[in-house]
Amino acid sequence: MANEPLSSLRNKIAILIDGDNAQSSLLPQMLVETGRHGQVTVRRIYGDWTTNSMNSWKETLNFHAFQPIQQFRYTIGKNATDSAMIIDAMDILHSTVVDGFCLVSSDSDYTRLATRIRESGVFVMGIGEKKTPKAFVNACDLFVYTENLAAEKKAAQQQQAHAKKTAKAKGDKEDADPTLILSQALEMATGQDGWAPLAGMGNALYQLDPGFDPRTYGHKQLSKMIASLKDRFEMRTKDLEGQQIFYVKVKE
Repeated sequence: MANEPLSSLRNKIAILIDGDNAQSSLLPQMLVETGRHGQVTVRRIYGDWTTNSMNSWKETLNFHAFQPIQQFRYTIGKNATDSAMIIDAMDILHSTVVDGFCLVSSDSDYTRLATRIRESGVFVMGIGEKKTPKAFVNACDLFVYTENLAAEKKAAQQQQAHAKKTAKAKGDKEDADPTLILSQALEMATGQDGWAPLAGMGNALYQLDPGFDPRTYGHKQLSKMIASLKDRFEMRTKDLEGQQIFYVKVKE
């Protein structure tokens, strides 16, 4: 299921992006989607950074701590990015430093790479446009279409605009509303039943923003922060071997 994390957040995922065949504006959504299946430890974007076409990536990749990999185009009309990305992917695969891969591209050239990763017993997901050849889509364990991510981005922007409007009406600072990042983290940690363990949500928050701290918003603990947002989130507890586990979901 698309909304069921395939692995624990403790698993490590490498996200490799073909900068020539992906949308820079959707990088935050790609990171959230990948983070649903593990901790994104390797973050790389490939392309010829001497060309104007890669300019759109520069600001967002620094913000999300992605490593740009330079690959010159030695022949006009030929994309050398795929070979560099494939070589790196195989090096990472054999180093066993990750438990899964996310390949971001709509190019069929990555079909064999996805197949090879899956044959090794390692989880591989893809992110690309609906025009992506079916061979590449089927070579992955999971494939996410960017058109769906774009729709989620639009909804998130509308939610953020509403939050800012509400904060302004209350006389609060606009940047004091953590709803957007909390919603993204919740989405990353949510199970098929719609509930996310608070601990998993906390791990997701630090993936999205290592500097996240509930004290920034006036709360000593994440649980108290969530409890203060009763109009947006719902909490419940479950007893597990004498220990209370907190769960969170978006309020209907």
